[in-house]
Amino acid sequence: MSTITKQKSRKLQAVLRVLLIIVGAFTTAYGLEAVLIPNNVSDGGVTGLSIVGSELIGIPLGSLIAVLNIPFVFLGYKQIGKSFAIYSVIGIASLAVGTILMHQVPTIIQGDTLLVTVVGGIIIGFGMGLALRNGGALDGIDMLAVLLSRKLPFGTSDLILFLNIFVFIVVSTIFGLQGAILSAIAYFIASKVIHIVEEGLSGSKTFNIITNEPELMVETIRNRLGRGATYKLAEGGYSNEQFKEITCVINRLEDSKMKEIIREIDPTAFVTVYDVAEVKGGNFKKQDIH
Repeated sequence: MSTITKQKSRKLQAVLRVLLIIVGAFTTAYGLEAVLIPNNVSDGGVTGLSIVGSELIGIPLGSLIAVLNIPFVFLGYKQIGKSFAIYSVIGIASLAVGTILMHQVPTIIQGDTLLVTVVGGIIIGFGMGLALRNGGALDGIDMLAVLLSRKLPFGTSDLILFLNIFVFIVVSTIFGLQGAILSAIAYFIASKVIHIVEEGLSGSKTFNIITNEPELMVETIRNRLGRGATYKLAEGGYSNEQFKEITCVINRLEDSKMKEIIREIDPTAFVTVYDVAEVKGGNFKKQDIH
Protein backbone atom coordinates (compact mmCIF):
# COMPACT_ATOMS: atom_id res chain seq x y z
CA MET A 1 0.00 0.00 0.00
CA SER A 2 1.49 3.35 -1.03
CA THR A 3 2.12 6.20 1.40
CA ILE A 4 -0.56 8.38 -0.25
CA THR A 5 -3.12 5.57 -0.03
CA LYS A 6 -2.27 5.01 3.64
CA GLN A 7 -2.68 8.72 4.36
CA LYS A 8 -6.07 8.79 2.64
CA SER A 9 -7.15 5.70 4.57
CA ARG A 10 -6.11 7.26 7.89
CA LYS A 11 -7.97 10.47 7.07
CA LEU A 12 -11.09 8.53 6.13
CA GLN A 13 -10.90 6.54 9.37
CA ALA A 14 -10.46 9.77 11.36
CA VAL A 15 -13.51 11.37 9.70
CA LEU A 16 -15.58 8.25 10.35
CA ARG A 17 -14.50 8.23 13.98
CA VAL A 18 -15.47 11.86 14.42
CA LEU A 19 -18.90 11.23 12.90
CA LEU A 20 -19.52 8.23 15.17
CA ILE A 21 -18.38 10.17 18.24
CA ILE A 22 -20.80 12.97 17.34
CA VAL A 23 -23.60 10.42 16.87
CA GLY A 24 -22.74 8.92 20.26
CA ALA A 25 -22.78 12.35 21.89
CA PHE A 26 -26.15 13.32 20.41
CA THR A 27 -27.59 9.94 21.41
CA THR A 28 -26.45 10.54 24.98
CA ALA A 29 -27.90 14.06 24.93
CA TYR A 30 -31.24 12.65 23.76
CA GLY A 31 -31.27 10.10 26.57
CA LEU A 32 -30.64 12.85 29.10
CA GLU A 33 -33.13 15.41 27.78
CA ALA A 34 -35.93 13.10 26.62
CA VAL A 35 -35.84 10.46 29.36
CA LEU A 36 -33.77 11.05 32.49
CA ILE A 37 -33.82 14.76 33.37
CA PRO A 38 -37.60 15.32 32.87
CA ASN A 39 -38.17 12.47 35.35
CA ASN A 40 -35.76 13.87 37.96
CA VAL A 41 -33.14 11.22 37.22
CA SER A 42 -29.50 12.15 36.69
CA ASP A 43 -26.39 10.57 35.24
CA GLY A 44 -23.09 9.84 36.95
CA GLY A 45 -19.72 11.51 36.56
CA VAL A 46 -19.14 15.06 35.39
CA THR A 47 -22.45 15.01 33.52
CA GLY A 48 -24.31 14.27 36.77
CA LEU A 49 -22.58 17.18 38.52
CA SER A 50 -23.43 19.39 35.55
CA ILE A 51 -27.11 18.45 35.80
CA VAL A 52 -27.12 19.34 39.51
CA GLY A 53 -25.34 22.64 38.82
CA SER A 54 -27.78 23.50 36.06
CA GLU A 55 -30.76 22.87 38.37
CA LEU A 56 -29.19 24.92 41.18
CA ILE A 57 -27.93 28.02 39.39
CA GLY A 58 -29.86 27.96 36.12
CA ILE A 59 -26.86 27.82 33.79
CA PRO A 60 -27.60 25.77 30.63
CA LEU A 61 -26.55 22.15 31.02
CA GLY A 62 -24.44 22.21 27.87
CA SER A 63 -22.34 25.10 29.16
CA LEU A 64 -21.59 23.33 32.44
CA ILE A 65 -20.69 20.08 30.68
CA ALA A 66 -18.19 21.95 28.50
CA VAL A 67 -16.63 23.93 31.35
CA LEU A 68 -16.40 21.18 33.99
CA ASN A 69 -14.77 18.75 31.57
CA ILE A 70 -11.90 21.11 30.63
CA PRO A 71 -9.45 19.89 33.31
CA PHE A 72 -10.23 16.27 32.48
CA VAL A 73 -9.56 16.84 28.78
CA PHE A 74 -6.16 18.27 29.71
CA LEU A 75 -5.58 15.22 31.90
CA GLY A 76 -6.46 12.96 28.97
CA TYR A 77 -4.04 14.91 26.77
CA LYS A 78 -1.16 14.35 29.21
CA GLN A 79 -1.93 10.76 30.11
CA ILE A 80 -3.24 9.27 26.86
CA GLY A 81 -2.29 11.54 24.01
CA LYS A 82 -3.21 14.32 21.64
CA SER A 83 -5.61 12.37 19.42
CA PHE A 84 -7.61 11.10 22.41
CA ALA A 85 -7.88 14.65 23.74
CA ILE A 86 -9.02 15.96 20.34
CA TYR A 87 -11.65 13.24 19.96
CA SER A 88 -12.81 13.86 23.54
CA VAL A 89 -13.14 17.61 22.91
CA ILE A 90 -15.27 16.82 19.86
CA GLY A 91 -17.39 14.40 21.88
CA ILE A 92 -17.87 16.69 24.88
CA ALA A 93 -18.60 19.70 22.67
CA SER A 94 -21.15 17.65 20.72
CA LEU A 95 -22.77 16.50 23.96
CA ALA A 96 -22.97 20.10 25.17
CA VAL A 97 -24.51 21.28 21.90
CA GLY A 98 -26.82 18.28 21.82
CA THR A 99 -28.28 19.02 25.26
CA ILE A 100 -28.97 22.61 24.18
CA LEU A 101 -30.63 21.61 20.91
CA MET A 102 -32.69 18.85 22.53
CA HIS A 103 -33.75 20.74 25.63
CA GLN A 104 -37.30 21.14 24.29
CA VAL A 105 -37.75 17.65 22.83
CA PRO A 106 -40.86 15.80 24.05
CA THR A 107 -40.37 13.41 26.95
CA ILE A 108 -40.83 9.88 25.61
CA ILE A 109 -41.48 8.25 29.01
CA GLN A 110 -43.20 9.84 31.99
CA GLY A 111 -43.76 8.54 35.48
CA ASP A 112 -42.79 4.86 35.15
CA THR A 113 -39.58 4.89 37.21
CA LEU A 114 -38.43 1.40 36.25
CA LEU A 115 -38.90 2.04 32.54
CA VAL A 116 -37.21 5.45 32.85
CA THR A 117 -34.04 4.00 34.39
CA VAL A 118 -33.84 1.09 31.95
CA VAL A 119 -34.53 3.04 28.76
CA GLY A 120 -32.48 6.06 29.85
CA GLY A 121 -29.55 3.87 30.91
CA ILE A 122 -29.59 1.97 27.61
CA ILE A 123 -29.69 5.14 25.50
CA ILE A 124 -26.89 7.01 27.28
CA GLY A 125 -24.84 3.81 27.61
CA PHE A 126 -25.03 3.22 23.88
CA GLY A 127 -24.01 6.81 23.16
CA MET A 128 -21.06 6.82 25.55
CA GLY A 129 -19.93 3.37 24.43
CA LEU A 130 -19.97 4.46 20.79
CA ALA A 131 -17.74 7.43 21.64
CA LEU A 132 -15.29 5.32 23.67
CA ARG A 133 -15.15 2.68 20.95
CA ASN A 134 -13.97 5.34 18.52
CA GLY A 135 -11.27 6.83 20.71
CA GLY A 136 -13.06 9.64 22.54
CA ALA A 137 -14.84 10.17 25.85
CA LEU A 138 -17.94 12.11 26.85
CA ASP A 139 -17.20 12.28 30.57
CA GLY A 140 -13.98 13.05 32.40
CA ILE A 141 -14.45 10.99 35.55
CA ASP A 142 -12.97 7.85 33.97
CA MET A 143 -9.76 9.73 33.15
CA LEU A 144 -9.51 10.91 36.77
CA ALA A 145 -10.01 7.35 38.03
CA VAL A 146 -7.24 6.05 35.75
CA LEU A 147 -4.83 8.66 37.12
CA LEU A 148 -5.78 8.10 40.78
CA SER A 149 -5.39 4.33 40.42
CA ARG A 150 -1.65 4.92 39.87
CA LYS A 151 -1.38 6.91 43.08
CA LEU A 152 -3.72 4.96 45.38
CA PRO A 153 -3.98 1.25 46.31
CA PHE A 154 -7.28 0.82 44.46
CA GLY A 155 -8.28 -0.42 41.02
CA THR A 156 -9.75 1.84 38.35
CA SER A 157 -13.23 0.30 38.61
CA ASP A 158 -13.22 0.74 42.40
CA LEU A 159 -12.34 4.42 42.04
CA ILE A 160 -15.02 5.00 39.37
CA LEU A 161 -17.57 3.51 41.78
CA PHE A 162 -16.28 5.64 44.69
CA LEU A 163 -16.28 8.88 42.69
CA ASN A 164 -19.81 8.23 41.47
CA ILE A 165 -21.05 7.53 45.00
CA PHE A 166 -19.97 11.09 45.77
CA VAL A 167 -21.78 12.32 42.63
CA PHE A 168 -25.02 10.58 43.60
CA ILE A 169 -24.85 12.04 47.11
CA VAL A 170 -24.71 15.46 45.47
CA VAL A 171 -27.58 14.45 43.16
CA SER A 172 -29.72 13.56 46.20
CA THR A 173 -29.63 17.20 47.33
CA ILE A 174 -31.60 18.20 44.21
CA PHE A 175 -33.58 15.15 43.14
CA GLY A 176 -34.02 13.61 46.60
CA LEU A 177 -33.04 10.17 47.80
CA GLN A 178 -35.33 8.41 45.33
CA GLY A 179 -33.90 10.41 42.44
CA ALA A 180 -30.36 9.57 43.53
CA ILE A 181 -31.17 5.84 43.77
CA LEU A 182 -32.83 5.87 40.34
CA SER A 183 -29.83 7.77 38.96
CA ALA A 184 -27.48 5.12 40.35
CA ILE A 185 -29.57 2.35 38.76
CA ALA A 186 -29.60 4.16 35.40
CA TYR A 187 -25.83 4.65 35.63
CA PHE A 188 -25.33 0.94 36.41
CA ILE A 189 -27.40 -0.05 33.38
CA ALA A 190 -25.50 2.45 31.23
CA SER A 191 -22.16 0.99 32.34
CA LYS A 192 -23.24 -2.49 31.27
CA VAL A 193 -24.37 -1.20 27.88
CA ILE A 194 -21.07 0.64 27.46
CA HIS A 195 -19.28 -2.64 28.15
CA ILE A 196 -21.27 -4.35 25.39
CA VAL A 197 -20.73 -1.52 22.88
CA GLU A 198 -17.16 -0.62 23.67
CA GLU A 199 -15.88 -4.08 24.76
CA GLY A 200 -13.18 -2.87 27.06
CA LEU A 201 -14.29 -1.55 30.40
CA SER A 202 -11.92 -3.68 32.43
CA GLY A 203 -9.24 -1.69 34.21
CA SER A 204 -6.43 -2.79 31.92
CA LYS A 205 -5.71 -4.91 28.88
CA THR A 206 -2.77 -7.07 27.89
CA PHE A 207 -1.78 -7.10 24.24
CA ASN A 208 0.33 -9.99 22.93
CA ILE A 209 1.62 -9.10 19.47
CA ILE A 210 3.51 -11.21 16.94
CA THR A 211 4.79 -9.03 14.11
CA ASN A 212 7.51 -8.82 11.50
CA GLU A 213 8.40 -5.36 12.86
CA PRO A 214 8.87 -5.94 16.61
CA GLU A 215 11.45 -3.18 17.21
CA LEU A 216 9.45 -0.56 15.28
CA MET A 217 6.25 -1.64 17.04
CA VAL A 218 7.77 -1.30 20.53
CA GLU A 219 9.38 2.04 19.68
CA THR A 220 6.09 3.43 18.34
CA ILE A 221 4.14 2.22 21.38
CA ARG A 222 6.68 3.91 23.63
CA ASN A 223 6.68 7.18 21.66
CA ARG A 224 2.92 7.48 21.06
CA LEU A 225 1.47 5.84 24.17
CA GLY A 226 4.27 6.28 26.66
CA ARG A 227 4.07 2.56 27.44
CA GLY A 228 6.89 0.07 27.83
CA ALA A 229 6.74 -3.44 26.42
CA THR A 230 8.58 -6.71 26.89
CA TYR A 231 9.87 -9.30 24.44
CA LYS A 232 9.43 -13.04 24.78
CA LEU A 233 11.31 -15.37 22.47
CA ALA A 234 8.94 -17.87 20.88
CA GLU A 235 9.16 -20.56 18.24
CA GLY A 236 6.53 -21.64 15.73
CA GLY A 237 5.33 -25.18 16.36
CA TYR A 238 5.05 -25.95 12.65
CA SER A 239 7.65 -23.73 10.98
CA ASN A 240 10.18 -23.79 13.86
CA GLU A 241 10.71 -20.11 13.06
CA GLN A 242 11.93 -18.03 16.00
CA PHE A 243 10.40 -14.62 16.63
CA LYS A 244 9.88 -11.98 19.31
CA GLU A 245 6.45 -11.87 20.91
CA ILE A 246 5.59 -8.42 22.31
CA THR A 247 3.64 -8.07 25.55
CA CYS A 248 2.25 -4.68 26.57
CA VAL A 249 -0.24 -3.74 29.31
CA ILE A 250 -2.36 -0.62 28.74
CA ASN A 251 -5.39 0.96 30.38
CA ARG A 252 -8.78 0.64 28.70
CA LEU A 253 -8.82 4.22 27.37
CA GLU A 254 -5.70 3.49 25.31
CA ASP A 255 -7.20 0.44 23.58
CA SER A 256 -8.34 2.28 20.45
CA LYS A 257 -4.99 4.00 19.98
CA MET A 258 -3.05 0.75 20.47
CA LYS A 259 -5.11 -0.96 17.75
CA GLU A 260 -4.51 2.01 15.47
CA ILE A 261 -0.73 1.69 15.98
CA ILE A 262 -0.82 -2.03 15.18
CA ARG A 263 -2.87 -1.45 12.00
CA GLU A 264 -0.47 1.24 10.79
CA ILE A 265 2.74 -0.74 11.35
CA ASP A 266 1.69 -4.28 10.53
CA PRO A 267 -1.95 -4.98 9.53
CA THR A 268 -1.11 -8.71 9.34
CA ALA A 269 0.22 -8.90 12.91
CA PHE A 270 -1.16 -11.71 15.07
CA VAL A 271 -2.69 -10.07 18.15
CA THR A 272 -4.33 -11.53 21.25
CA VAL A 273 -5.96 -9.25 23.82
CA TYR A 274 -6.81 -10.14 27.41
CA ASP A 275 -8.89 -8.23 29.92
CA VAL A 276 -7.00 -7.55 33.15
CA ALA A 277 -9.02 -6.80 36.26
CA GLU A 278 -6.23 -4.92 38.03
CA VAL A 279 -2.53 -4.11 37.71
CA LYS A 280 -0.27 -3.17 40.60
CA GLY A 281 3.46 -2.78 41.13
CA GLY A 282 6.14 -3.78 38.67
CA ASN A 283 6.86 -1.36 35.83
CA PHE A 284 3.29 -0.58 34.82
CA LYS A 285 4.18 3.08 34.55
CA LYS A 286 3.56 5.58 31.83
CA GLN A 287 6.10 8.00 30.42
CA ASP A 288 5.07 11.56 29.69
CA ILE A 289 4.69 11.59 25.91
CA HIS A 290 4.63 15.39 25.60
